[in-house]
Amino acid sequence: MLLGAFLLFQVQPVISKTILPWFGGSPAVWTTCLLFFQLLLLAGYAFADWLTRWPQPRQQARIHLSLLVLALLTLPITPGEFWKPADGAYPAGRILLLLTAKIGLPYFLLASTSPLLQVWFSRLYPDRSPYRLYALSNAGSLGALLTYPFLVEPAMTTRTQGIVWSLLFALFAACCGWLTFRLWRAGPLSPPPASDSTTAELVDGTGPSWRQRTAWLLWPALSCVLLMAVTNHLCQDLAVVPLLWIAPLSVYLLSFIICFDHEGWYHRRRFALAAALVVLLLSYLPLAGYFERFYAQMGLTLRLTPVAKHIAVESLVFLAALFLLCMVCHGELVRRRPRAGQLTSFYLSVAAGGAVGGAFVAVVCPLLFSSYVELNAALLIGFLVALALLVREIRTHRILASPVLRFSAILAGWLATAVVCWGQFDRWDAERGIARARNFYGVLAVRERFAGDPKYRGRVLFHGNTVHGYQLLAEDDKETPTTYYSTNSGVGLILQHFRPDAPIRVGAVGLGAGTIAAYGRPGDLYRFYEINPLVIDMARRYFTFIDDSEATIEMVLGDARLSLERQSPQQYDVLVLDAFSGDTIPVHLLTREAMEIYLRQIAEDGVIAVHISNRHVNLIPVVIELAEHFDLPSVLIRQAQADRFRSTPSDWMLLTRNQAFLELDAIRSASSYPERWPAFPLWTDQYNNLLRILHPPLVRPDPVFD
Repeated sequence: MLLGAFLLFQVQPVISKTILPWFGGSPAVWTTCLLFFQLLLLAGYAFADWLTRWPQPRQQARIHLSLLVLALLTLPITPGEFWKPADGAYPAGRILLLLTAKIGLPYFLLASTSPLLQVWFSRLYPDRSPYRLYALSNAGSLGALLTYPFLVEPAMTTRTQGIVWSLLFALFAACCGWLTFRLWRAGPLSPPPASDSTTAELVDGTGPSWRQRTAWLLWPALSCVLLMAVTNHLCQDLAVVPLLWIAPLSVYLLSFIICFDHEGWYHRRRFALAAALVVLLLSYLPLAGYFERFYAQMGLTLRLTPVAKHIAVESLVFLAALFLLCMVCHGELVRRRPRAGQLTSFYLSVAAGGAVGGAFVAVVCPLLFSSYVELNAALLIGFLVALALLVREIRTHRILASPVLRFSAILAGWLATAVVCWGQFDRWDAERGIARARNFYGVLAVRERFAGDPKYRGRVLFHGNTVHGYQLLAEDDKETPTTYYSTNSGVGLILQHFRPDAPIRVGAVGLGAGTIAAYGRPGDLYRFYEINPLVIDMARRYFTFIDDSEATIEMVLGDARLSLERQSPQQYDVLVLDAFSGDTIPVHLLTREAMEIYLRQIAEDGVIAVHISNRHVNLIPVVIELAEHFDLPSVLIRQAQADRFRSTPSDWMLLTRNQAFLELDAIRSASSYPERWPAFPLWTDQYNNLLRILHPPLVRPDPVFD
């Protein structure tokens, strides 16, 4: 069980990281994978429930052994080039199909192992409770998650990870086959125990009631929605990497381990109160600015915003809220668990609840909502549930005997509820604007900003919290490139001074609002590679950079790297890699294999401009290592903030063999030459790790648009 649970959760980051580059590095890749894992977990539990109804153990053993042999034939799990998508259409469906083909049967059998062996254990040892084995299983799962980012990922390529996992699965199959053979020889098993002193008895002694089954479904559904919504939020704020998938999932599993190890670990009153307080704190964070002004009117000077918007503070509070709310959900689930005779039915309902929650976040929400409203709704529901349980405890144990204490508690509860509702609404409302839309690749919003002076009035494109373009609305300034792309930025200097008297060919990875199209001149070609169709729609509908450009503008829909890989050499004079600004880092665009593709697409004297502005990681050593590997001279152009609404601090790395271009006065005067980091590994498709380059900032939002 320990080995099976370890493999069950180790394969999740292994296979997800392997396919992440093929689907644009979006956070939705992981949530879609989570949905697949939840569905296969449900199928595995259903299989275990069905199999244990067979009267003869030899029939159970024969079926299980046959599936183990078939699963071994599907190894290894690493997908080949055949599975790369041809375009960006139907990404969720393609991910589910790929996962089904490559790890479907092994994962299905791993998922069925825990409940199946627990049932066999309970019949071989009817006087012992099998539920602690579930805690053991979750401990194996947690061990898999914690070892991956710190031991497995830094030491192995993804291909090696897949091979090692396949070998360990073969060992698991051998162990499981041996146990199945022992079951074969054991003969008739003892019937399920009539009762279990460590669990709650069923009311009628015949089967779980509909209320009980509903509780088995809803508690894990709520915890799974919380898990996936918090994971989505954290990935938006930093990067789509296994470390940020694993942290919330580890917290989620830890609550399972604690609750199922011993019923006494979950104390309803304490955990409900703690969960309510942490959600209250989490709801207070987006309101820090309001409370600062309120305190200022009272003569108090408190600087709450820097702390409230510190990425580490917010991430820790989110993880604490997830842990405490999951403790409440899983603690209440354990309080309603049945006797061992209903064990597989119980686990089947739990898995069904997880699958319902996963499908809601990964499939239903992107279709119905234009924002990540499920996070706000789940936190609010979790708070109200914790508050209701706290009220029940107070009434049951008559803790507040005094009328004054009761009135104070009621008043505090209403005030806390008001703050939570206000905070969650404010967090949701902050994403609104002129337009907002959501799809597989995230939430896009167009908002207007006004700074008092009409000439600074502008329109902003946001992807989550990241600015992807800003256009001034004054008629004389509409064609002025702004923010990271202003005339003093790295890309601005390149596009102004690279053959200024002749047409140039420009390829751009990432469209945003299309700001760099403002540099286009008659005869120029600007070809944008964009994976998200919503970005193209909003750039054309709400911004005029593209329509007003004097250059010929072309769009290529799909993952930029895959599109460039399939095209014949385009002889670009300038290739702009603009997928790294803001929060999320598509690491597959900064690997050795990606750079080989870029070099094939640029002219001999062409320039690759890499936008590495980022609030959370230092990408300079990554780019320098790539430049050294391909013997490309490189410089850093760092732009300080010159005008609050016309330019933004930005970092651009220029890689080119065109030494004459680097010696131009405008380029040389703006350039610096950062040092190479000692012993920094070259990033490849098989190996990359963000841990060494993390540098959390003090305040998350960009000061220009705060």
